Amino acid sequence: MAASTTTLMKLFFFALILVSFIVSPATSTAPEECEAESTNPCVNKAKALPLKIISIVAILLTSMIGVSAPLFSRYVPILHPDGNIFTIVKAFASGIILGTSFMHVLPDSFEMLSSECLEDDPWHKFPFTGFVAMLSGLVTLAIDSMATSFYSSKNGSEIVPAASNGDQERANPMITHGHSHGHGVTLNTKDDGSSHLLRYRVIAMVLELGIIVHSVVIGLSLGATNDTCTIKGLIAALCFHQMFEGMGLGGCILQAEYTTVKKFMMAFFFAVTTPFGIVLGIALSSIYRDNSPTALITVGLLNACSAGLLIYMALVDLLAAEFMGPKLQGNIKLQIKCFFAALLGCGGMSILAKWA
Repeated sequence: MAASTTTLMKLFFFALILVSFIVSPATSTAPEECEAESTNPCVNKAKALPLKIISIVAILLTSMIGVSAPLFSRYVPILHPDGNIFTIVKAFASGIILGTSFMHVLPDSFEMLSSECLEDDPWHKFPFTGFVAMLSGLVTLAIDSMATSFYSSKNGSEIVPAASNGDQERANPMITHGHSHGHGVTLNTKDDGSSHLLRYRVIAMVLELGIIVHSVVIGLSLGATNDTCTIKGLIAALCFHQMFEGMGLGGCILQAEYTTVKKFMMAFFFAVTTPFGIVLGIALSSIYRDNSPTALITVGLLNACSAGLLIYMALVDLLAAEFMGPKLQGNIKLQIKCFFAALLGCGGMSILAKWA
């Protein structure tokens, strides 16, 4: 609990400091047209509200189905966590998360922070999106590492140099980010199962944080807009996105072997985050402007922060850990299937980028 609280506070204040440091100077010199109401014929507040209500219900249901499905997979033989089908589905869900990061979150941040509604100096003279995403990835790495060390010391684990031969590797249970072939460090634990368990718990906590940040942002954007043409496309795209992103998170929660109460608490927070963002957006819709400097900077920086975190988690803690793990390394056919499943997940989110 202490590690999870520390993780949440560090990333929250990291994003908050960046936003509060830069937002205020930019709001006073924006062009007048950036604060004006849109003249888009699709903008209709009266028609948009029922669509937003529908989106809350639809996204809540699909999110609950997606994140809960893996939690009940133990009772479905074909989807048992130890089976190949579960591994393939998890690779697909990891591809969804990776595709979301690269094809939705990161481009949105680039677009917002390079908007004409922002001052030329500094926003058009420095790549803030890449900078913040890079820092976010590094901070996630640091938190990932420190949280693992915290759990290791708490469980009586000891980190020692890895041996250079395969026999020693087999003798010492390791905890890694998915690649340990006779170099780096090993983590001697009292029980190999507990070493894997603590990694799964760190991964589940950090991944949920990244997804929650992103979900609040996209929910806020949907709730604040009155563009009915945009909302219709977003509902379908976000339902697909939330279901399979939830499956990826649900798989991590399942492997972390939390108590039943904690599993469903984590699932609940994932499911309600986007609807909460939509409700918040509706409440702020009278004062929120998509193209105002305050909105562009705040949402753009949060998107960049979320993108860096999710890219790190998808590549390092999900895909690399799975592909370099003993199960896939010992089965080439399963490797190929999982690779195409991940590619399919990335491809699906890339196609959705045309509409949302």
